[in-house]
Amino acid sequence: MKRRSWFYAGAALGAASLGAVSAWWLHRPGGPAAARLASDPFWGASLDTPDGGRLALASFHGKPLLVNFWATWCPPCIEELPLLEAFYQTHRSRGWQMLGIAIDQPSSVRQFLSRTPVTFPIGLAGLQGTELGRSLGNQTGGLPFTVVIDAG
Repeated sequence: MKRRSWFYAGAALGAASLGAVSAWWLHRPGGPAAARLASDPFWGASLDTPDGGRLALASFHGKPLLVNFWATWCPPCIEELPLLEAFYQTHRSRGWQMLGIAIDQPSSVRQFLSRTPVTFPIGLAGLQGTELGRSLGNQTGGLPFTVVIDAG
């Protein structure tokens, strides 16, 4: 009986080790999971920011993310931005991230944000933003469009 217990314990330890090595191999930097992430239309994108920087969307992967596609010429978009800002202020301490993707001219976005600042990151997507929205399910390209992406 004791020999059988040792056998099962050894088999369980071997299976756990194999699982841990497999998980490490899949999710290591540059591994297959990273390659899938980079090839995804959304996660592989990088956008300019209003302050002249670059924003890699893959940097948001791993925590819950609320993404809002908006434009300065869209009245419902402008109306909901303060609500989104309030959501972000309330939930960011709980691990929520937020990203605004402006489908607009950079100068218009900068001018708007100077009058109505937000604390969550904004990416300048121009017309590329329409394709990003489609990759997340917005087939018609209508604005505003908001989607929640889980931590996976």
